[in-house]
Amino acid sequence: MARRNEGDHGAGVIGRSSAGPDVGTSAHRVVGRHRATSATLAPERFVPPERTPAADPVPSPKPSPPAAPERSAVGTRKTRKPIERVLRWTALVVAVVLLAAGALYGYVRYQWGRVQTLACTVCTPAADGQPFNVLIVGSDSRLGNTGAAARAFGSSSEVAGARSDTIKILHVDPAAGTARLLSIPRDTFVQLSGLPSGTGLATENKINAAFNNGPDPLVETIEDTFGIPIQHFVVLDFGDEINLVNAVGGISLDFPFPVRDDDDGNNNSGLDITKTGCQTLNGSMALALSRSRYYQYYDDGYWQSDPTSDIGRIERQNIIIEAVIDKARSTYNPLRLNTFLTAMVHDMTVDKSMSFGTMFSLAEQYHAFSGSELSSYTLPAVPGENDAGDVEIVQEPQAQEMISQFLGAQPEQATTPPLDEYGNALEVPQPSGSVSSQGPSGTSGSPSSSAGAEVAPTSVPFYDPKPC
Repeated sequence: MARRNEGDHGAGVIGRSSAGPDVGTSAHRVVGRHRATSATLAPERFVPPERTPAADPVPSPKPSPPAAPERSAVGTRKTRKPIERVLRWTALVVAVVLLAAGALYGYVRYQWGRVQTLACTVCTPAADGQPFNVLIVGSDSRLGNTGAAARAFGSSSEVAGARSDTIKILHVDPAAGTARLLSIPRDTFVQLSGLPSGTGLATENKINAAFNNGPDPLVETIEDTFGIPIQHFVVLDFGDEINLVNAVGGISLDFPFPVRDDDDGNNNSGLDITKTGCQTLNGSMALALSRSRYYQYYDDGYWQSDPTSDIGRIERQNIIIEAVIDKARSTYNPLRLNTFLTAMVHDMTVDKSMSFGTMFSLAEQYHAFSGSELSSYTLPAVPGENDAGDVEIVQEPQAQEMISQFLGAQPEQATTPPLDEYGNALEVPQPSGSVSSQGPSGTSGSPSSSAGAEVAPTSVPFYDPKPC
């Protein structure tokens, strides 16, 4: 009985030990105790219980080597060639640039959506892929003039209505990828079209008066007088030229002579540049230059007057526009670009059929607003005087030859030809034979008629400033 109890006790110890934390050690101690007991009490053979796998001692794990993929990745970074790193960085830079360009394009499209539009009821529909003409008008409306602009040039209450301060026609040939610019003096004496008789303007007058009732009468007058069909128009308010110039931080022009505006002792535009060389003009100074009608330059101890009159104003306005556009292109300041685009949107009106794509191509592909990158011409005219005041009388046949070469084809028949200073219609010759858009030198835009007459592009006078 005592042996059975001792055996039960031993079995219980073994059972408890097998579940303990030190299974191997406990089992050996119990087995040793059983052997000692069996030697003194009974010859009964002792069969030790089976050891479960959980009771075996757990050997310490050996450190496992790094996984093969990790070794491969580390090895690749160590052995990457310089050209691979350059390609990776290049791809990253290109991605960032494309992202920024996409954001800028989207922002420009947003700004384009804010441009004012007007329907053109007399414009000729544009045919896909065919040459087209864009009327570009610089308006001298005083609407919105405040501060310095109102003091120098008057407010809308003092000078009512609107007139075209500059009139330009851009001829675009998509197939050839070329563009040419024709300027019409604002004082050109013509028979106005498209104006109601009650306005008092539907008679012989300066061509800029047609804009008093908006773009449509001016488009119609140009088509009837010169036979040039107009497909689109862009109106820029030069009264806010101050904002545009200030938005880009001013423009730099090189003045070869001191200049001023002098109308028998009256400085009407406020132009007064007292020193020569490259200097920065703010908005007010730039507007004074573009509006100067009595431009004088100081040379050889005397003040000399610009003999080209209104045509000279056109050239100086081209110079200012070119300087503003070049400055806007060269700036990388986002805040300055935003200010410029906001001012541009505020000052621009286009016809409803003018798409963003067409406008973008005019500015970037054809450089429509940068005169130095275009073949530019000014309609031949000579000064005159009549009841309308100081006027410009169209010269024929030079004007007809220039228009034919400008269009690359014969213009349409004029229904109301230009007028002489007495109000008589001028005889407009019709050019014979084919008209080439290639000039004698083979450069696009250098006019030459079938008769061999040559009209050179308009050059900037030596006394006018130039961008610097």
